[in-house]
Amino acid sequence: MARNDSEGGLVLAPWRVYAPQRDTELLTQALDREYVPSGAAVLDLGTGTGALALAAARRGAHVTAVDRTYRAVLTTRLNARLARLPVEVLHGDLFGPVVGRRFDLVVSNPPYVPTPGVVPSRHRAAVAWDAGADGRLLLDRICRSAHTSLRPGGVLLLVHSTLCGIAPTLAALERSGLDARVTDRCLVPFGPVLRSRGAWLRERGLVDADEEKEELVIIRAERTH
Repeated sequence: MARNDSEGGLVLAPWRVYAPQRDTELLTQALDREYVPSGAAVLDLGTGTGALALAAARRGAHVTAVDRTYRAVLTTRLNARLARLPVEVLHGDLFGPVVGRRFDLVVSNPPYVPTPGVVPSRHRAAVAWDAGADGRLLLDRICRSAHTSLRPGGVLLLVHSTLCGIAPTLAALERSGLDARVTDRCLVPFGPVLRSRGAWLRERGLVDADEEKEELVIIRAERTH
């Protein structure tokens, strides 16, 4: 399947690879506001189709993209080749493949949907969005470790739903020494996954009975020293 990325280009989005959606578009808009000089080192965590990695590469950045599924890694490599853009694509878990390296900008659209039951294996499509009972399975890990991969003055741009809680994200980033704040908010209609979990989400008090939209947020965190 081919999908438009947030800049109007086409990216291949095969089955079981997260296709660009409103959260991808919101994060790309935040990326576009950042000063990314030619040659800047950019890391895209959980790259999926590589839409964000391609957006950074178009600005002349040296881009590294990481994903924990081979299907996404191969998809991003193919999309980079089709776009004729240089992107280093690595397979692995979050910051694992780039330990010891430092970046000017890290962008991430991780799984963040609250999930009843067991988080799926990496061989199922839901691994791209399911993130544990509170939706923070990967978010907390990113918040704890992002500072180790940022150069002084480097920036993390992170998108997730308010269903996961904004305060825990900001607090975790501040504890790691980053100056964090919310820069963007956007209401979007519930997709099929959240609609299917409506009763469970209401039981947990995460949504109201008549709620039909979730709020997405962009969090910008800067390493100031």
